[in-house]
Amino acid sequence: MDIIRKYFPNLTDEQLRQFALLKPLYEDWNQKINVISRKDIGSLYEHHVLHSLAIAEIIDFRPETSVMDLGTGGGFPGIPLAIMFPQCSFHLVDSTKKKILVCSEIAKALGLQNVSTEWARAEVVKRRFDFVVCRAVMPIPDLVRLVRKNISPKSRNATPNGVICLKGGDLQAETRPLGQAAEVMEVSDYFEEEYFKGKKIVYINL
Repeated sequence: MDIIRKYFPNLTDEQLRQFALLKPLYEDWNQKINVISRKDIGSLYEHHVLHSLAIAEIIDFRPETSVMDLGTGGGFPGIPLAIMFPQCSFHLVDSTKKKILVCSEIAKALGLQNVSTEWARAEVVKRRFDFVVCRAVMPIPDLVRLVRKNISPKSRNATPNGVICLKGGDLQAETRPLGQAAEVMEVSDYFEEEYFKGKKIVYINL
């Protein structure tokens, strides 16, 4: 928890309570359904929660913003962002049923009224959202082709609607086809821990 307070010192008591509950909830669920690598569960706050919150460093979602977390896995980045932005709605989608079960139960245990879940492949999701977020789901051009239909044409934020994904490595080949629509930022510009070296936030204006 200290690492979350370090970068986000203005959290409410309710947000602090919810973030503190993530560790016991994920430890419990991970014993039943493996949604986080067992060697990684001890680094939950740095590797998963804080990494998810890198998105909050580049955009302060306005109230009523709608966000789809595609390929959410165990709920990242969607659940930490839902705690951070309680006045926005987050729709968590994954094609693995047991992962969606974990997301649903954790959101319920946290009292997150702004989270909905769906067991589905991206192709069948028809709803529109202001933003689609994800963590290293697939090559960026493939992701853009899949979710372009899901981006609402009307923006409510200063940042135009689009896709925000967390990825690592050299992304030039992936972003080149998108030209000026893609912007790549270094997570290490926001978080000083060694883990974030080489990790990127990619924003695609759609």
